[in-house]
Amino acid sequence: MNQTTQFRPTLSLFDATMIVSGSMIGSGIFIVSADMLKDIGSAGWLLAVWLITGFMTLTAALSYGELSGMFPRAGGQYVYLKEAYNPLVGFLYGWSFFAVIQTGTIAAVAVGFAKFAGYFFPSLAWEDENTFTLSGLTIHYAQVVAILLIVLLTYINTKGIQAGKWIQTLFTSTKLLSLFGLIIAGFIAFKWEIWQANWGNAWSLKHLTKTADGSINFEPLINGVALGAIASAMVGSIFSSDAWNNVTFIAGEIKNPKKNIGLSLMLGTLIVTLIYVLMNVVYLANVPLNDLAFAKDNRVALSASEAIFGSYGTIIIAIMIMISTFGCNNGLIIAGSRVYYTMANDKLFFKQAGSLNKNVVPEWALWIQCLMACALCLSGKYGDLLDMVSFVVVIFYILTIAGVFILRKRRPDAERPYKTFGYPFLPALYILMGGAFCFLLIVYKPQFTWPGLIITLIGIPIYFIAVASQKK
Repeated sequence: MNQTTQFRPTLSLFDATMIVSGSMIGSGIFIVSADMLKDIGSAGWLLAVWLITGFMTLTAALSYGELSGMFPRAGGQYVYLKEAYNPLVGFLYGWSFFAVIQTGTIAAVAVGFAKFAGYFFPSLAWEDENTFTLSGLTIHYAQVVAILLIVLLTYINTKGIQAGKWIQTLFTSTKLLSLFGLIIAGFIAFKWEIWQANWGNAWSLKHLTKTADGSINFEPLINGVALGAIASAMVGSIFSSDAWNNVTFIAGEIKNPKKNIGLSLMLGTLIVTLIYVLMNVVYLANVPLNDLAFAKDNRVALSASEAIFGSYGTIIIAIMIMISTFGCNNGLIIAGSRVYYTMANDKLFFKQAGSLNKNVVPEWALWIQCLMACALCLSGKYGDLLDMVSFVVVIFYILTIAGVFILRKRRPDAERPYKTFGYPFLPALYILMGGAFCFLLIVYKPQFTWPGLIITLIGIPIYFIAVASQKK
């Protein structure tokens, strides 16, 4: 195979912005508000949690802009952590990224695609009868479709960045236009009586449960338990807002990366935050609160679409989610492989992942990512992967943003084409908010924390084994 050793900068600011927003918007915004409402039980707090998450995401993106200007090369956050701390911290991120963060997100989004394809192909509906057994493992047909989707997009991206760019631009543009169309239709269909009812007790935190007879129980939340409920609700919004940093991983393929990465981060996160808040306004304006919290299979967007478009709502939302998840996974697959490429060149990942094929893409890294993501498709439910990812992701975001402070002190004369907006207040505020989120999850929702922590810590012995092997 003919190989080259350098990426080609072919992606414009528009392309980079499409990767930011396209990677962020998967299936989460169509689903997670149901579980969020079960945790916090009120319209005001639902919007507040989305706004808090949006503020945190935008603040983090502005901080990453400075780091991307300092280190405009493939690897993104892995490189930032290595430069701000040491190779071990960078490796732990890269290891977690491979073991669960990126591959787990790819798997979750692919499963979301397959589940909504069940509206058109009944054999993909998430029912017990739509399974088969292979070597003692029970496999759902939707899982097979999810795996095929990952394999297809991986194969396409081995053919060069232009193929992945075309898919990203087409599908992200389509889903952004579709989402804005749904938002406009939702405001046209605005049901004031439902909106007023949903806002009747908008700031009362309560846990919602459904009894066997179909009635709704309200459990008031106070003090620390209330804060724990807010943190639990934020798991959904943070997962839905994640992957905005993926554009930093492909810095070597972006034109004028010192400028365009920071701009694309700001534009992409701002667009998506606006869409997410407006989508939840549409939900609250068209569907009663309890119906949103206990929508079938958590499909809140489907409930809203049916209220807006009638019987055609199911088809509209199913198509939108399939377009959204297809484009989202394409962006995730493009970006993730570049991290393994950089790690391999640091001799901290499989050697083969550090080479580019004749199409100037890290083909081997793409396929090893594909293998891991496919394995995770078979490992558990969408929600299991979501819970596992969010806690670890925020820890590494905190460490990376703290790296801005460290590098300002350690390398005061380094070139900084872009400096963090609001420094030091905004990045410090993110660190405090992110730290509070992680602390509350540890105290009140430990099941959201320990799986990801264990996976991350497993990387410590792996790192020292890798370092020792370099000395032989």
